[in-house]
Amino acid sequence: MIARTLPARTPEEIARLVRSLGSHRYIAGRLHLVHAFVLDAASDAEPAVLEELREARAWAAEVLANRDIDPASRDERLWRRATERELGAVLGVLWSGEAVGASARARLAVHLQAIGAPLPDPGATLFDETAEEDVFPVLIDAGWELLPLAALDPEKHRGAIEAFGDAFAFDCAKFEEESAEGAPPPLQELPALGPHELLRGAEHGILRAPFLLWTEGSETYHDYVLRGVLRAAKLD
Repeated sequence: MIARTLPARTPEEIARLVRSLGSHRYIAGRLHLVHAFVLDAASDAEPAVLEELREARAWAAEVLANRDIDPASRDERLWRRATERELGAVLGVLWSGEAVGASARARLAVHLQAIGAPLPDPGATLFDETAEEDVFPVLIDAGWELLPLAALDPEKHRGAIEAFGDAFAFDCAKFEEESAEGAPPPLQELPALGPHELLRGAEHGILRAPFLLWTEGSETYHDYVLRGVLRAAKLD
């Protein structure tokens, strides 16, 4: 996969970016998993955000009260499938430089200490793909699957097809994608977000490192889609 740096550094920009990544015509599927600890932590958010997260936070309260679910485990019941709006909302709260952000991070830290999870090393690298397998717990795991090139409609998806320059180049890219045995579909994924990213990812409401998106598949295709995403998120 290729790491792409995106120009989103504030909670508001991140929220717009996440919503835009999931609202264009090239989406084939999505899977955003958010840990109950994260949803519970957003308890002091402003009313509009709390309303956005009302169902998700009710779910988290029920999960954390369930004695059959070990909060220190990797029980799949600890994660909820979230929408882009919910995902953007929780990131906006946890990376906020306001009092609500400090409160959410403190509440999340209490949850993590209760299960014996190590708190972040201040010197560790943010969004470090080499450390993703060691992240515990994974608090947010989010990504999108794009339509394969062979599924693009000549009219509806004309822009992406024309981005290849000519029909021959597009056909070659389509053939390469189809003939790659065992290759995944075109993917866009956020870095795995754990305690380090959510507790120390931002300082005074600004990300401490560039925000990354991992992509798998045709670079031309992803370049075209991401240009539209950034325009929609007002980040171009």
